[in-house]
Parts: sequence; structure tokens; C-alpha cells
Amino acid sequence: MDQLRWDVLSCQGNTVIHTPNIDSIAQNGVMFSNVHSSTPSCTPARASVLTGLSPWYHGMLGYGIIAANYSFEWPTALAEAGYNTSIVGKNHFELFNSSSFNSPPCENCGPPHGYESLERYEGLGLPVFDEYDFWFNESYPGQNPLNATGLQFNDWRGRPYALPTKYHPTDWVGTRALEWLYNRADSSETSPFLLKVSFHRPHSPYDPPQEYVSRFQQDNMPPPVLGVGWDERFAVQYDPPSSAPPPIWCADLGVNLTQKSRLFYYANVEFADEWIGRILDFVRKVFPNTMILFTADHGDALGDHYHWRKTFAFEGSSHIPLLLEWPPGYSAAISRGSVLDIPVELRDVAPTFLDAAQVQLPPGIMLNGSSLLELVRTGNTTNWRQWIDMEHDLTYNVTNHWNGLTDGKMKYIFNAYFPSEMLFNLTNDPYERFDLSQDPNSTSELELWRGRLVEQFEREGRGPMWVDDGVLQQRIKGQLYSPNYPSS
Repeated sequence: MDQLRWDVLSCQGNTVIHTPNIDSIAQNGVMFSNVHSSTPSCTPARASVLTGLSPWYHGMLGYGIIAANYSFEWPTALAEAGYNTSIVGKNHFELFNSSSFNSPPCENCGPPHGYESLERYEGLGLPVFDEYDFWFNESYPGQNPLNATGLQFNDWRGRPYALPTKYHPTDWVGTRALEWLYNRADSSETSPFLLKVSFHRPHSPYDPPQEYVSRFQQDNMPPPVLGVGWDERFAVQYDPPSSAPPPIWCADLGVNLTQKSRLFYYANVEFADEWIGRILDFVRKVFPNTMILFTADHGDALGDHYHWRKTFAFEGSSHIPLLLEWPPGYSAAISRGSVLDIPVELRDVAPTFLDAAQVQLPPGIMLNGSSLLELVRTGNTTNWRQWIDMEHDLTYNVTNHWNGLTDGKMKYIFNAYFPSEMLFNLTNDPYERFDLSQDPNSTSELELWRGRLVEQFEREGRGPMWVDDGVLQQRIKGQLYSPNYPSS
């Protein structure tokens, strides 16, 4: 699910929402409670999923373009091993370059990255078209599906979906995924399969059907979390909402409007959860020997610390869910329903699926991720990583680019523009209300994490623009791609 923050699911203890189908994956498998998206926006997060690499090594340090080809992509490896590989939903792969609806979808309009069939909904609107857009146009010729409810792309406002539910992107993705599974079950195909289903919502626009909106009361929505002193500058970044454009990235909208926005976000999550339930029911019944992994690309700040949307180091944006269910009869050393708090990242998806398929890496290929299935099989976390590296290049504003590290207990953030540091104790302060960087009692902890980031930059060979003589450097300008980004 796109833009799904970790604390929204009921399996994470949220009592306002009801997500029994997603929860069932945790109940039948394991929930990883300490998962952060290293580069918390759509495209670089998907590059991590696709390659099994950390940002510096897949080359996307911020919101850029997923390369046409990487030296290794695990869906390609599975396809070459005999898997039938398919996608339904959002992926941010190259789309149609058509200038009108008169051009139909084509099989080779974008690099497939190892997927044999693609049914895409990217949520970008006109004039870039995907399979959903062409389907939508059959009933509503020439209309932009993003305008169906009168909301703008990346709009913070929420409104009930104005068209029949079957035209909603969540309904379309769920229907297409089930159709793929039905066709697979009816066919004589015996090869193993990989099906990636990517729901665009709850990414804005927040536009669930009215029946899901009616399940919630605005007063029950969690209010925005605010820091003690450190986040006030973000409250006045924009003019009041009456004159500010809807796609804000930081602003004080007040508790009432923030709770209203969250209501529609939550409703979109429950809508998608029901479709996920239909998919899971069919898979478990018809294809029981299937591994199921559920995650998100990044979160949604939803007004916490006056921030909206993504690309931020803070928990609402970077902390995501990841659940893994293994098939019946699989030899596991951990119990179903377990919760593991080791630091996990999207780069771990690739080695996990390679492990499940028993596909070996080609000679000379090294991944930064590790197999989560190996943890299930052995129960041994002794040699697992101790923390996750995080970063994001310039987005929304010249001041918004940063690097960070977290082990889920502490989080260190280096704001490159100013430069300045932040330190949070996530164990005692999971929503980052108190910045400890100026606390004399935290000096040694601050130095420890700063040193770890310096060591990372030096190990990766980032050069004097990033670290010079052991000192983190101020960076007024950003760097969207590292030298490892594929040039063609």
C-alpha cells in the first residue's frame, strides 16, 4: 500500500481502525515492528525493493526516475528461473508516452524490470496514461480520473468518491488482481508465480467511498503530534489554508482539519484492507504454498510536526509496516504471530524472495539487504544489522534534505542545509516530541551516532562534499543521484 505509515494498522495497536485482513498476515506469520524506508518517497523506495540495494548503491538519493535497467533485478531473476511474474497497480516504471487516448496500451511501452505482464495504475493523471486510465476513459471519455472527486494530486483534503465505487482505483486494482488469480487457477499453468499487487491509496487524494467514510467519527481521529519547541518553524511555512495550495508540505492546519484529513486517510486504508482480504482468501485456499509479504513504500506525515506527505526523516514519513507469512508446513524456528524489532528496510525484500524461490545471486552481485525468510527459518538475529541508514535529497524546499540513522531505539538526523543535528529517543518518545541534540546528558550518544554516519560516508566513498577530515559537511545544494545510478 502506497504511503501507509506504520501506526495506522490495528495489528500495531491502533484501536480507531479495523484492518483484520492485513492483520491476518501478522497473525499467520511475523510482524517486523522496526521497519524504516531509507529514502521515504515513491521512486527511490521502489528502487530499493527492485534491487535489494541501499540508496547510495542503487543511486537514487531522492525523488528521481527509476532507471530503465539495473545490473540486477530480482523479478528478472525469478522470471529466468521459470516464474510467471506479473504486476497489478502502482510501480512508477516508465509509462505511456501517448499524447491522446486514441493510442491504446502497448506491451513494451516501459521497461518491465522482469515482469511479464503489467496492469498499472500510477495515479499520475493526464497526460501520462496507464492501463487504468485507458479503462476509465471507456466510460468517461476525455476526463481526468484524478478530478473525479474534485481533489488535486497530493491534496491534504478529504472527500467521498463521487463516482460509482467500481471506478475507484482501489476497486480496479483489487478486481484486476483477483482476475489474474482466477485466470491462473483456471489455466493449466504449473510454473510458480510472482504477483505484485500495489494499491495506490491511501496516498492522496483521500477519496474513499462514502460507506467507508461513515465508519469513522472525526473526533476519534488521533490529533497531530507536535514537538516541544523544535518544530514550530514548520507551522508558518505557508499562508493560511484559504490561500495556500492544497499540495502543502508543511503548515499548521489546526486540529480540526488535520483530524478530518486523517478520517479520509483511514477510510481509504479500510477500503484497501477489504480488497486485500479477498485476495488473501483466494490465495490461501487455491494456492496455499505461497509466501505473502505486505509492506509500504513510505508513510504519510498527516500533520505530525506540521508536516504533510513524505520525504521526511520523522516517524510518520519513514516508519512503515512489513509483515511476512510463510506457507503451511514450512519449517520455521519462530512461532506464527511473532513480533521482531530488528532494523528492517525495503532492501530486504529482494533477498527474501530470492530465498523463497531458491534462486542464487549471479557471480559478482552483492546486495545490501538480507533475507527475512532466513530469520524465520533459523530464528537467529545475532548477525543482523544494528541500524538503518536513511536520507532524502532536496524536495519541496531547499532546506529539506537530510541524512539519518536509526536502530528503532534512537534516531540521529543530520540536516545538511543548515547544517544541524537532531537526536530522538524513540523508546521513550516514539513520536519524536523531544529533540535531545542540545541536551548535555545526550552528548556521548550524539557523538556515537554522528561518528556512525561519518563512517558510512567514508566507507561508501562519498567524498569531501559529504564528509571531510571526519567532519560532516554542510550541503546547500543537493545531489539526486549517486555515481552508482545506471546511466542507461
